[in-house]
Amino acid sequence: MRNYKNYLVWKKGHQLTLDIYKLTNNFPKEELFNLVSQMKRSSSSIPTNIAEGCGRKSEKDFTRFLYIAFGSANELEYQLILSIDLGFINQKIGNKFLSEIEEIKKMLNALIQKITS
Repeated sequence: MRNYKNYLVWKKGHQLTLDIYKLTNNFPKEELFNLVSQMKRSSSSIPTNIAEGCGRKSEKDFTRFLYIAFGSANELEYQLILSIDLGFINQKIGNKFLSEIEEIKKMLNALIQKITS
């Protein structure tokens, strides 16, 4: 069995989730059950799906969960863009998070390619 904690992409996804939880503490209270909740869910979905995929026996199942994690990264990316445009996050901080997501997406893509080739 694979150990998800050994994957650098899982570690980066986990750290991103921790950072998103801290970041959203400063959002307007009326966004608590809207954008904040969505961002927490999509960020935590990245390392969660990597972990779940590691618990699956087949390469096909593992790959499927990596694709779900990739989709969650795309979802979070949009939510960050929206947060910047709404003025909840300044551009500089937002760009830092967007760069981290881009790196995670590249890592997920590379892992998917490695497994499927």
